[in-house]
Amino acid sequence: MYRVLIVEDEDIIRKGIAYTMDWMSMDCVIAGEAANGKEGVEKILELRPDIVVADIMMPYMNGIEMIRSTKDQVPYKSILLTSYAEFSYAKQAIDLKVSDYLMKPVEEEEIRKAIEKVTGEIRKEQEIARICERHAGEFSMQEFYKKAEMDNPYVKKTLEITEKEYANKISVESIADQLGVSASYLSRKFKQITGLTYLDFLNKYRISQAIRLMETGQYKVYEISEKTGFSDYKHFNVVFKRYTNQSPTEFMK
Repeated sequence: MYRVLIVEDEDIIRKGIAYTMDWMSMDCVIAGEAANGKEGVEKILELRPDIVVADIMMPYMNGIEMIRSTKDQVPYKSILLTSYAEFSYAKQAIDLKVSDYLMKPVEEEEIRKAIEKVTGEIRKEQEIARICERHAGEFSMQEFYKKAEMDNPYVKKTLEITEKEYANKISVESIADQLGVSASYLSRKFKQITGLTYLDFLNKYRISQAIRLMETGQYKVYEISEKTGFSDYKHFNVVFKRYTNQSPTEFMK
């Protein structure tokens, strides 16, 4: 269940949002209420809600200032309600990465759609965090280096080359040539130390780097494919889905 805080100075609106909507059907529960921005700050810090629905114009502190003063302390999504169609408010809301901006009088269906949008964002972020955490665990390069340092200098060098050259065309054969050893010897030792074939390791490392680029929001899928060493976009799609159970496009939505 996602915990929702309602911050609104007009009692009838606040109570209406809190008690007339079917929050359970949206996988949500009302965690608390606040009647002004200052009280809202206190409730956010105390209750640590997942979602805050707040008016902009309130006594003591407006909704935008409330969000600005708490956004770095508590990770929550926000939906702003306002009677003022002013560009300055909308711009500040965008700067604060407010999830939705609704004009009063607001219909129940509008709030429902905004909440469903926000819970979708939260689920997506949680899924990305799980995938990133899993890949970070699999790619603790420090651990691989420790094992290789103790067991085999050629494997250590292979890890170094992979980190530097993963965006280029590389293979266990090309690395073995550089190191002056046979590909079969390097393949065998690499799997003994890392538990992975070199190709599997390379693909997973490339996917972990692709996820990092996706998190920045700066690149298109085909650009990420090129930057992480995949020969073509279709191949990138296939490999990405194999390791994450999602296509790159689904992952970035």
